[in-house]
Amino acid sequence: MQSEIENIRACCQRCLRFTDAHAVASTSTPSRYSLFTGHYSWRRNDTGIATGDAGMVIRPEQTTIADIFKAAGYSTGAIGKWHLGLGDKTGTQDWNGFVTPGPQDLGFDYSYLMAATGDRVPCVWMENQRVANYDPSAPISVSYDKAFPGEPLGKDHPEMLTKLKPSLNHGHDMAIVNGISRIGYMKGGGDALWEDENIADTIAVKAVQFIEHHKNEPFFLYVGTNDIHVPRYPHERFRDKSGMGYRGDAILQFDWTVGEILSTLEKAGILENTMIVITSDNGPVVDDGYADRAVELLGDHRPWGTLRGGKYSNFEAGTRVPFIVHWPIEIKPGVSDALFSHIDLFGSMEKLTGQDMGQEAGIDSNDYLASLTGKDNNGREYIIESSGALSISDGEWKYITPNHGPAFNRLTNTELGNSQEDQLYNLREDIGEKQNIAKQHPEKVDALRKIIEQEKQKGFREKQNK
Repeated sequence: MQSEIENIRACCQRCLRFTDAHAVASTSTPSRYSLFTGHYSWRRNDTGIATGDAGMVIRPEQTTIADIFKAAGYSTGAIGKWHLGLGDKTGTQDWNGFVTPGPQDLGFDYSYLMAATGDRVPCVWMENQRVANYDPSAPISVSYDKAFPGEPLGKDHPEMLTKLKPSLNHGHDMAIVNGISRIGYMKGGGDALWEDENIADTIAVKAVQFIEHHKNEPFFLYVGTNDIHVPRYPHERFRDKSGMGYRGDAILQFDWTVGEILSTLEKAGILENTMIVITSDNGPVVDDGYADRAVELLGDHRPWGTLRGGKYSNFEAGTRVPFIVHWPIEIKPGVSDALFSHIDLFGSMEKLTGQDMGQEAGIDSNDYLASLTGKDNNGREYIIESSGALSISDGEWKYITPNHGPAFNRLTNTELGNSQEDQLYNLREDIGEKQNIAKQHPEKVDALRKIIEQEKQKGFREKQNK
């Protein structure tokens, strides 16, 4: 069994690796919303971390990256972690029937998804907006308001938590599924309930099947793995192989998933001419709700490297994410320092496919295909991000707007970067954002603040390069 991330390392040797690529937000739902739509999530007030019974955050009338590829004649698929809601309104889904609207209304021909995340109910797979392997003898009910009578909860029955127990005060102590307590209440499911140790295998199998079915035609496939997200309970093939607990084992499992996809593409003879993007929707977090010994076994490893913060944070470790592009027939391997944001995947894919989805589509996204393919090493003039406060970076200067949020998340042991004062950092001299130099450079603060205010006032703008 492997003890290193062999497949990702091999992929990196043939890819373009970005050092200054960013998610738009430091948590899943708003980050993925912006990636799929090319719209800044902070323009709306309903793109926070979604509950498992949330209505679909992206509305059917919005245009997504999947719509771009579908318009260009590609087959489109979405597999794995979704966390963008399903159905029309929160709490109104019929989990025992067809849940609509859903991914098919967003340009996806096929979908096999978690409704939310591994730590939130419902703990069933949704295939084309119906519960996969539905068990009619165990109809499903879901609530985020009150528990169902007679259904045991993790906080009351710790003896039933045979696989993972929650960390203190994180809230992962409600419905018990597969020996692990979750956020939210659920009853039923029966044979449709997933087993956490098989989640990665399921995602890999479905991804491989999609590729094999469409290998002779253009396709676009989104694969959202759940490995590093809690609860981390990897398959026994990977358990105790990393020496860093389940979190390290889950990283090995993720690497295996990447290997399965690469191998399938290679066997199909299309690896060289398939663009593969590997990235994350937010920065790292070690303890995010379950007692899996991730903190104790971290050792000298620092997932955030020299950066400050992590998931949930305004600091760089919240949104500066891994980002590699593998497309051997078009892209030379190497390292790019171009400033790149997930927001521009929409506009870049329009350019790549030769589509124009209209001025109202992807209004915050621009064409940076040249940066994405290594032909331009400059990238964006600036990026804007939202993680409680709005921040802006031009690659050298980083400004975080004042706000009244907490400075520290004690549950995850993360600095959040919130302050009631202006914050300004020179990232080229202080990548760790240790020295706030806003008072020494008021002119730079004013200039960056002005850009943010201009962006906030733009409910609509024409895209550059069109």
